Amino acid sequence: MHHEPPVWVGRVRGREIKRRTRDGCLNGLRRLAGADALLWVEVTPDVVGVSEAATILGWDRRRVATYVSRGAFPEPIAALASGRVWRREDVEAFGRDRLRRKGRRIAR
Repeated sequence: MHHEPPVWVGRVRGREIKRRTRDGCLNGLRRLAGADALLWVEVTPDVVGVSEAATILGWDRRRVATYVSRGAFPEPIAALASGRVWRREDVEAFGRDRLRRKGRRIAR
């Protein structure tokens, strides 16, 4: 099962199912598999590279690289030949946290 925004996609017995929510996709997979079937679900996290992280945060690639080099960015889940990759949810959480902290500073 994996997320292809805006839908979750799963496959069982060669049939693909698409639903708007993760739970909806799981329920659909259960129905396809049958009531007494053992269902093994592997969820693949969304991963992003520097370019995607920059887009999520509204930054340019250099700013992401600066934060990474300073140790002020989430730890990557892997360093590939093509560069580092992060879980999308970690980058989004980092962005939300930065906005919260930035908002507090402005409010003072």
